Amino acid sequence: MVHQKKKLVEEVSGWLRIHDDGSVDRTWTGPPEVKFMAEPVPPHEEFKEGVAVRDVTIDEKLARSASAIVISVYLRLAPEHRLPAAMDDGFSALVWLRSLGRGHGSYEPWLDNYGDFNRVFLVGDSSGGNLVHQVAARAGHVDLSPVRLAGGIPIHPGFVRSVRSKSEMEQPESPFLTLDMVDSFLKLALPEGCTKDHHFTRPGGHAAPPLDGLNLPPFLLCVAESDLMRDTQMEYYEAMKEASKDLELLINPGVGHSFYLNKIAVDMDPHTAAQTTALIEGIVEFIKKH
Repeated sequence: MVHQKKKLVEEVSGWLRIHDDGSVDRTWTGPPEVKFMAEPVPPHEEFKEGVAVRDVTIDEKLARSASAIVISVYLRLAPEHRLPAAMDDGFSALVWLRSLGRGHGSYEPWLDNYGDFNRVFLVGDSSGGNLVHQVAARAGHVDLSPVRLAGGIPIHPGFVRSVRSKSEMEQPESPFLTLDMVDSFLKLALPEGCTKDHHFTRPGGHAAPPLDGLNLPPFLLCVAESDLMRDTQMEYYEAMKEASKDLELLINPGVGHSFYLNKIAVDMDPHTAAQTTALIEGIVEFIKKH
């Protein structure tokens, strides 16, 4: 039997390759400084510097600084599962927490013994920041008690629009974000036939549900000054303020999209290290006062 070789039909900047048979290969082929994001790290249930990891890797600095239990939600990925699949998964995690809080779910000792169901925060970076808004908006119309959504923290959210913003045209690209990545990922993730003006990627736009009708918790919007999507993130900030939402803004100067994930820069560049510390401190301050 002769097997035909699969043909590559689409590739996104080293992150993934899609073949003509529909299969998706996520083997990392991009810059080595970003490879760690695609590699799993073994969990450790014993506490190291105050942090234990049950089954997935989390941001130990944030967990340690905030004295928080971090739950990393398994999200279905595009293009196999287009949006709103990941948003459905994020909301399902809140419903799961509600079942635990009501004593209906499976026993989770860390959450049952140490978790505060009255202070739950949604945190997501890049496209995860979009999920923070969408999941919080959905949760605002559902009884999740005893779970109380105390806050949302979108970090460098993937807010864009069909017309290029000034920052997209002027800010430098990085291994963490290029215009090709923005366009290609959204082409594969948004519902078929939708543009970047869809409310999943432009929640403050004309096609989105009115912000003043959403029951949202307090938000902390984290923006990097040199992020390609800075301008559209700031458009979201202005739209939220105009809708009288409780929203704080944290801007890190002189750094780009997801700068804190560049371990080499964090270790070698004093400015990147300082801004990473400032970001974590700002998030922790927000969490502690809510």
